[in-house]
Amino acid sequence: MIRKATIKDSAKIQKLINFYAKGDEMLPRSINELYENVRDFFIFEQKGKIIGCCALHICWEDLGEIKSLAVIKSKHGQGIGTKLLEACLNDAKKLKLKKLFALTYKPMYFKKFGFKEIDKAALPHKIWTDCIKCVKFPDCDEVALIREI
Repeated sequence: MIRKATIKDSAKIQKLINFYAKGDEMLPRSINELYENVRDFFIFEQKGKIIGCCALHICWEDLGEIKSLAVIKSKHGQGIGTKLLEACLNDAKKLKLKKLFALTYKPMYFKKFGFKEIDKAALPHKIWTDCIKCVKFPDCDEVALIREI
């Protein structure tokens, strides 16, 4: 079942995200960052356990970011990531966003959903305020992708 995350989900979301961050597959998230942005998150829950998460973060009047898409390894290939991404895409449409971007180490996954690779420099400067807090700043090695809605 997909639902919006609650404050009580924050530590479990962090554990899931940071599992992949330890393997250098995504960026880590602090618990403080997750508390501040919990409203951005959708989670996939099964029998009371968080199986996956994905966030839609609003960056500007017409621009949003897909962040922290993760599914536990034992559930890969079951369409859970797709359902979470679709929940974020549907939310973006309801909010009347015109474009979504993602910074990722898995660009091929996002390309299956109509995202196209772009130069990071093409993204608005406002998004870089999050990057300053990143452990990889200024040597970002993520791939930037964008999708029109």
